[in-house]
Amino acid sequence: MPQNIEIVMSAVRAADRDRYLSALYAPADKRDALVSLYAFNAEIASIRDRIHEPLPGEVRLQWWRDVAAGGEAGAGHPVAEALNATIAAFKLPKLAFENMLEARIFDLYDDPMPSRTDLEGYCGETAAALIQLAAMVLDPAEAPRFAELAGRAGCAQAVTGLLLLLPLHRKRGQCFVPVDILAAAGSSPEEFVAGDGGPGAQRAVAAMRALAREHLSAFEQGAAALPVSLRPAFLPLVLSRAYLDKMEGSRRSPLDGVVRLSALRRHWLLLRRASRGWPAL
Repeated sequence: MPQNIEIVMSAVRAADRDRYLSALYAPADKRDALVSLYAFNAEIASIRDRIHEPLPGEVRLQWWRDVAAGGEAGAGHPVAEALNATIAAFKLPKLAFENMLEARIFDLYDDPMPSRTDLEGYCGETAAALIQLAAMVLDPAEAPRFAELAGRAGCAQAVTGLLLLLPLHRKRGQCFVPVDILAAAGSSPEEFVAGDGGPGAQRAVAAMRALAREHLSAFEQGAAALPVSLRPAFLPLVLSRAYLDKMEGSRRSPLDGVVRLSALRRHWLLLRRASRGWPAL
């Protein structure tokens, strides 16, 4: 692993605190690799925040494609070098990175998410793929057995994350809530991002919470079977449940402000699940 892994770790700690904390529960010889994956994810997830037009974003995504393909594209870039080292050391499938980068093109534009199926596909190529890659780093022999569970976990985590980011997305005119869910709630992408979102906005948010819980419940049904070796890859799911619970118990809508968990609560939830695993349901 590159000597500047401390730079990479600092980047993840700043950009994705939840995944950073979960990586601390991984074995020491796997931790740097997990951090490199999470740093890569943070880099590509934040491209939209650093551009003013989609084209430079597409150029940046292509640069990351070249990095993941190998070669000298990422020389001198701490995250790129760490990612390449991880891909090589753990023989990770490059197609997963290609699909992840392809999915992230959606982030660069203001096109509405067409349907629930499209949203679940997006979650599968991004958050779920990241969980599966982390599982392959942790235990390549066991990881394939839990690919379906990683899919459920990724959808739950990603939809919860999109709910947490609603104020940011609405501010820039972006709508990840699928058109079919909005229509069923009596809203539209244009109405959802405008003003207070209209009367259908709260119903659409409730439907998104229900979607996240559907996938979370499906994950939790099988989570007790996860071997100890794979737990760190799935640990952020305990925080997803806590975020959803807090959203539903709060008087503030996710449309109006970001739901937060205290550092102490996050540490406690992760520690408990890392040491005990998930209960059988």
